Amino acid sequence: MDGSGTADVSVVLPAYDEEDTIETTVRTTIETLEEFLRPDTFEVLIAEDGCTDQTPAIADQLAQADSRVQHFHSDERLGRGGALERAFEAATGGTLAYLDTDLATDMQHLERLITTVQSGQADVATGSRWIPGQRAERPRKRGIPSRGFNLLVRGVLGSNLLDHQCGFKAVSRGCFDAVKADIHDQHWFWDTELLVRAQRAGFQVDEFPVSWEPHADTKVDLVRDVLGMGSQIVRLWWQVSVQPRLGPRTSFVAGLLLVTLAAALMTQYLDASAVAGSISQADPLLIAGATLLYALSWPLRGFRYRDILAKLGFRERVGFLTGAVFISQTGNLVFPARGGDAVRAYIVKMRRTIPYPSGLASLAAERIFDLLTITTLAGTVLLGYAASGELGAVTAALTGADEAGRVAALTASAVGFVAVTTTLVVILSARSERNRVRSVLAALSSDSYTQYVAGVIERFVGDLQQIASSRSAFARVGATSLVIWLLDVLVAGIVLVALGVSVPPVTLAAVCVFAVSVGNLAKVLPLSPGGIGLYEGAFSVLVVGLTPLGAPVALGAAILDHALKNIVTLVGGIVSMLALNVSLTTAVEESSDIDGEAAELPDADLDPVRDWHTGQSSTPLKRTQLSWLNCVETVFESGDRRRCSSRL
Repeated sequence: MDGSGTADVSVVLPAYDEEDTIETTVRTTIETLEEFLRPDTFEVLIAEDGCTDQTPAIADQLAQADSRVQHFHSDERLGRGGALERAFEAATGGTLAYLDTDLATDMQHLERLITTVQSGQADVATGSRWIPGQRAERPRKRGIPSRGFNLLVRGVLGSNLLDHQCGFKAVSRGCFDAVKADIHDQHWFWDTELLVRAQRAGFQVDEFPVSWEPHADTKVDLVRDVLGMGSQIVRLWWQVSVQPRLGPRTSFVAGLLLVTLAAALMTQYLDASAVAGSISQADPLLIAGATLLYALSWPLRGFRYRDILAKLGFRERVGFLTGAVFISQTGNLVFPARGGDAVRAYIVKMRRTIPYPSGLASLAAERIFDLLTITTLAGTVLLGYAASGELGAVTAALTGADEAGRVAALTASAVGFVAVTTTLVVILSARSERNRVRSVLAALSSDSYTQYVAGVIERFVGDLQQIASSRSAFARVGATSLVIWLLDVLVAGIVLVALGVSVPPVTLAAVCVFAVSVGNLAKVLPLSPGGIGLYEGAFSVLVVGLTPLGAPVALGAAILDHALKNIVTLVGGIVSMLALNVSLTTAVEESSDIDGEAAELPDADLDPVRDWHTGQSSTPLKRTQLSWLNCVETVFESGDRRRCSSRL
């Protein structure tokens, strides 16, 4: 290096628990570089990533012995990509390279790797183990997953490279600076994303064959390879292939089309003429009253969601939260298996910087309360039938039903059991303050990526435990849930009365509670969007079995009841999309990585956050600063110590 302390070439060695090899790797790297570079023109950076062995001490000794060696230490795991990125940013060279520390790639290729970028022949150079005719000793258990991954990257992300994972790459400073802000992954997908984004940005990428021989055994890792890499491919595909094509107008139109599709699906799963016939026979004033009553239950959903989020430290307006619930429930009418629920997590993160784990945990808590409430209602009615000696009628109704009715009944029973069990587990775990997520994942995976996944899941579980830990909050949310579902039952009762049904009020109330509860529990089965068809089947089976009403009237009531509720949901979803200026697609499109923005927050911008956190300032914070504040306040309570907490 010259007198200013800068280098022409910077070679980074990412290291995690490499005490047995790091000294040999550094010495071999320096000796190889000296064969084609002047000794003062390069530097070697050890990107040590939260090691638990003697690697940090050895790295310090190497740095003291040779001024060209630098050691970058981290107390916490940054991830392989995070460690590389930090070292690249600190490096002084115009050509940046990295090598896996096991030196599996033959070092005879190092000169070509460096000079290809240094000479300007390409902006990025990468070794390839899959170019035909080259020696690459790949055991089948490593080769098959690698080929599958590379095939997916080429097919889904449009890359023209054969090998994206080889730990033997170089990139120009200009190219790295141009794409680094767009790279979101901090782990094993980091260099794949670097290659894809460089190609998309128009940089020249040179892939050349290398001889490669693994020096350590590796197994296919469930968490990293399936959950981690697969989800990152999908995420990057959305960002580079879909998101750029979606403007606000296009996105909103697409959302309305999805809503239209939901309405069309209602006619596909149900008999449209039956719906029309039921409506024509119903008392319009009673139907209008039922519709208004059901619409009034939605602000209660917003109040309940506000209380759940408040327990996690997030204060939001009821109007906004009601709109978010409307939009996500509209999505559930389009996507099977309640796929619209994820839309709400996108919306609250996009508009209110609520992290995904907290958004999903709050939604999961809401679902638990829903299932627990309707299970309790159904169980109460069932006990009433047993006390009155009419339990046989319930059994006969379920066993005498057709196949669809029996499936719905069995599904409802199973879901109810799971709901009660899950609630008990969450409550007991909240009281014990024990979290076994990390130990369970460690049994499935030994890869370092597991630590990242465990942190996300631990926060999710911690948030659930936090919600269940307060008796007053649990009781308040539970009471709101009870009112919401009693209104749902009351709507069904009004619909039956509107059709001219005349049965004793006690019988009508019991049948409606039982039918609505079992019908909604059956909707969990992911066979149709919004559970259309499943709800009607379970509802009508119980009405026919427990009352003297005939099947046509029971089915008509079920169809009209469900259609009325879905129409209110669709109208509310459209109004909410207009009011919040989002759609089912913009909920995904505009969901920027706010946690990533927080991770990039400059140190100077942390001072106002510190002052706010300690109560010394009331000056409004910027969005990224608010994200940091939310991170600290919620993460401290859940026990997940992430980088944001250490920086404050």
